[in-house]
Amino acid sequence: MAWHIDEFVDSLTASSANTVAAYRRDVTDFVEWAGRMTLEHPGQVDRLVLRRYLAFLTTRGFAKRSIARHASGLRRYFGWARRRGLVDIDPSSGLRAPSGEGRLPRVLDAAELEVLLDAPSDDDEVVWRRMRDDAALELLYGSGIRVSELCGLDTDAIDLRAGAVTVWGKGAKERRVPLSEPAVDALRGWLRHRHEAPLPESGTTALFVNGRGNRLTPRDVRRIIDRRSASPTHPHALRHTFATHLLDHGADLRVVQELLGHRDVATTQRYTHVSKERLKAVYRDTHPRA
Repeated sequence: MAWHIDEFVDSLTASSANTVAAYRRDVTDFVEWAGRMTLEHPGQVDRLVLRRYLAFLTTRGFAKRSIARHASGLRRYFGWARRRGLVDIDPSSGLRAPSGEGRLPRVLDAAELEVLLDAPSDDDEVVWRRMRDDAALELLYGSGIRVSELCGLDTDAIDLRAGAVTVWGKGAKERRVPLSEPAVDALRGWLRHRHEAPLPESGTTALFVNGRGNRLTPRDVRRIIDRRSASPTHPHALRHTFATHLLDHGADLRVVQELLGHRDVATTQRYTHVSKERLKAVYRDTHPRA
């Protein structure tokens, strides 16, 4: 109770569920370690303690990216503790950690996209499920929305006449994203067959449902991709591919930022690195003197 972790987590109202869960886990890990160091409340923590903790994570083989995330969580926690008066001085101020390996996101090639989006249906495949899967995958690639945003869509979020979808992103921010023509066609097909899915008697506003009639979950989306993909593919790869393809074909970086719902354009800029790497690869593979 002296660390007030639940209160800290409750204060993270503008963060996504995944971010909140990560902060809770990382701060809890630190508190457990601090307990072994006989530290019983945040007021006993100074910058040296935090540096020792990050060094401890390094000796345990944590990746630089993971250590950076822990440091971010600790800065957020102690900043909150300072505002609450739990500590007199924020010991995490200026705390530095490795920025991570900077891994480039995976981009699907044309053959992989064709298998995912245009694979012929099996004779024994349930029609409503095929229509749902087509629509979900076309939305992920055609509009670049997050998997969590896809699962949170209600039927009234889709405007087929205008060719747009309204999504609620991180921090409960609303944005309107264009729909591709294949996505519009796939959504029309799904909506024609949606009533064939096992919907609850009371009905549901969820645009996509699973085989139990509940709202589709990120795990369900992963299963859809696993069924379709010829090689292991994460659902987020479709979002990465959407952004990279736009930039490869001349889209403005700020426009892509708006479409993706990124708060900071620096987050979007990593896709320009992907494009540069692809250009380098083409150059190396095709130029006689490369």
